[in-house]
Amino acid sequence: MKLSRFTRIHVWLRLLVLQASWNFERLQGLGFFYALMPALRKLYRRDELPEVCRRHAGYFNTHPYLAPTVAGAVLKLEELRAVTGEDQVAIDEFKEMVSAPYAAIGDALFWGGLRPLAAGIALFFAAKGILWAPLVFLLLFNLVPIWFRTVGYVRGYRQGVRSVEFMQRRRLPDWAIHTKETAIVVLGGFSAFLVFQHFQHLQLAPWLGLFAVIPIILLGLFARKGFSTLLLTLLTAVVILLSCLFWADVTDWLFR
Repeated sequence: MKLSRFTRIHVWLRLLVLQASWNFERLQGLGFFYALMPALRKLYRRDELPEVCRRHAGYFNTHPYLAPTVAGAVLKLEELRAVTGEDQVAIDEFKEMVSAPYAAIGDALFWGGLRPLAAGIALFFAAKGILWAPLVFLLLFNLVPIWFRTVGYVRGYRQGVRSVEFMQRRRLPDWAIHTKETAIVVLGGFSAFLVFQHFQHLQLAPWLGLFAVIPIILLGLFARKGFSTLLLTLLTAVVILLSCLFWADVTDWLFR
C-alpha cells in the first residue's frame, strides 16, 4: 500500500511540533511517534497497530531540522514492511544508526553556524536603527531549515535507506565549518563597525581602533601557541580594566 500525498503532508506538518512532548526518558520519541501515527493507521490493521505503536514510541533523538529526513525514510521502510511482511532494514536499527550523526551535523550547522551568522547580519541592521532587523534574523535563520525539512523529507521517503547517501553527498560537515567561519568574519566585521561608530561619536580618529585590534591579534597568536586560556582571559580583563581607568587621561594626552 502506498501512502497518499495528503497523509505524507499530514506527517510532515506534525513533525513541526516534534519536541512538544519532549521528555528526559525518551527525548523526541513520543513526538516522532505522534508524527508517524497518521501513516501507521493507513498501513496497518487495527489488531497490528498496538505492536507497531510500541515499537515507535521508544527512545529517539536527533536534530529537529533533520528529523523529517529520518521520518521520510522510516515511512518508506514501513510501506515495504506492510506490503511484504519483511524488513528491508530493521527500522529501529536504522533510526538508531542515523539519529546521532544527524544530531551532530545539525548542531554544528544550524546552532553553531547558521544561527550566529543570521544574528550577525541582523545586528548590522539593528545598529543602523532599522526596526525590522528581527525579521531579517527570522527570515535568514528559517529559510535554510525549511528547505532541509522539506527536501530531506521528500528524499527520505523516495529513497528510504539510500537517503543517507543523499546527506553524505551534500557534505554537510564541511558546510558547517564554512558557515562557522563566515559567522566569525561577519561578527568580527560588526565589532569593527561598532568601534568605528563609537570613535565617531567621541570625535576621535578611527585609526585609533588599531589599538584595540592589535591586542586581539596578539591574544589569538598566544592561544595558537598553547598559552593557558584562563591566563589569557585574566590578562584581557586586566587590560580592559586599565584601559577604562586611564582612557580619559590617555585621550587628554593624545589631543592636548
